[in-house]
Amino acid sequence: MREYCAGVVLYYGEGGKRRYLILRHRNGEHWSLPKGHIEPGESEQEAALREAQEETGISDIELVPGFRAVSRYSFFRQGVPVEKEVVYFLGRTDQTDVRLSKEHVDWRWADYEAALSTLTYPDTRDVLRQAEERLRGS
Repeated sequence: MREYCAGVVLYYGEGGKRRYLILRHRNGEHWSLPKGHIEPGESEQEAALREAQEETGISDIELVPGFRAVSRYSFFRQGVPVEKEVVYFLGRTDQTDVRLSKEHVDWRWADYEAALSTLTYPDTRDVLRQAEERLRGS
């Protein structure tokens, strides 16, 4: 089984005062970034923005042009192997009030180092590293 998803590395602030939004999932309580399945007829960016709004309540997101990071990983769901690909975009917001969906139990705006050390999985940490490098370079 294959799954295709899209998400957003969401941040606010500038320079050294930048904060990234990380979410703790209800199932497994792992920390990750806003993401979800791409619906039929949606572009990757449309799906990423929709998922961010559904999972966080944040709708005021400006995507950073030219950033696209891909995460691929495998896992088992009820004994069935799943190959998952998640495309992430980088998005800036000034809207910092978060309203979680039922999928998540906690959230945090964290500086880069804290977000990096809190994210559960290496592939997600790698996406955050790519986002931080992009922002430092611009």
